[in-house]
Amino acid sequence: MSAISISGLNKHYARVHALHDIDLTVERGEFFGLLGPNGAGKSTLINIVAGLTRFDTGHVAVLGHDVVTAYRQTRRLIGVVPQELAYDPFFNVREVLRIQSGYFGLHKNDAWIDELLAALMLTEKAGANMRALSGGMKRRVMIAQAPVHRPEVVVLDEPTAGVDVELRKSLWAFIRRLHREGHTIVLTTHYLEEAEALCDRIAILNHGKLIALDTKQALLMRGIGHTRRVCITTEQPLGRLPETLEKKVRRQEGNQLELRLDKSTDSVMAVLDALRAHGAVITDLNMEGADLEDVFVELTQTQKV
Repeated sequence: MSAISISGLNKHYARVHALHDIDLTVERGEFFGLLGPNGAGKSTLINIVAGLTRFDTGHVAVLGHDVVTAYRQTRRLIGVVPQELAYDPFFNVREVLRIQSGYFGLHKNDAWIDELLAALMLTEKAGANMRALSGGMKRRVMIAQAPVHRPEVVVLDEPTAGVDVELRKSLWAFIRRLHREGHTIVLTTHYLEEAEALCDRIAILNHGKLIALDTKQALLMRGIGHTRRVCITTEQPLGRLPETLEKKVRRQEGNQLELRLDKSTDSVMAVLDALRAHGAVITDLNMEGADLEDVFVELTQTQKV
């Protein structure tokens, strides 16, 4: 039995076709990534799975239970971290988690709540009112709410959006722990390195259509482009690069320049010659295969609306 099963799913908002004939499954125990640009339909899909948004046609089930006809069962089986910070300003952190747990009939759950507080470094804030917390602390509380009633499936919609690097690392560690303990994880994120590091299988949505669904390794082995990283040092800053290279720039920071080259049409030697002609003294050259960002950009930019 799959953790999440979706077939023939369609959703319209007025004249906008938000989801087009989506078919996908998430297996039990899987770490599944759901990627796509803004407006691709990721949050709509998650809200449908969570039973929070109605859909037009299709079938959606969580652990074999229909999200429409067996709504109460599916809500107990799934925990969701919303993209937006939504909280009750009248309660402290521990009360928020107790209330969330009580919604699903777990009234003596303090031991697990204490464990969640400790894992997310919230123990010292347990008695603090939600209004008094920083944005990062509020995000941790939102993440703690998802597994507080011990659901088998945990869905995280942009869980690390707007948080600093150190907090992101601690949240990754907690999410990995949930996965090791047997939870099925569904993650949406704009941080593609996050999905590449965490997810087993990845689906990519664009304009409401499922344009890719495969293992991470299979996506990376498609051979879409090559990323060439060229580190350069010059006596004077390069300033604006030659026009022939500007469209190939992926990142430029200080004396480090990363270019995205098409392996079938771009010559590395021609790129090096253009840089030298521009006054660059090249001190290092590193060439790597395509990463998930390359695959994502290629797929989403070439798909027709």
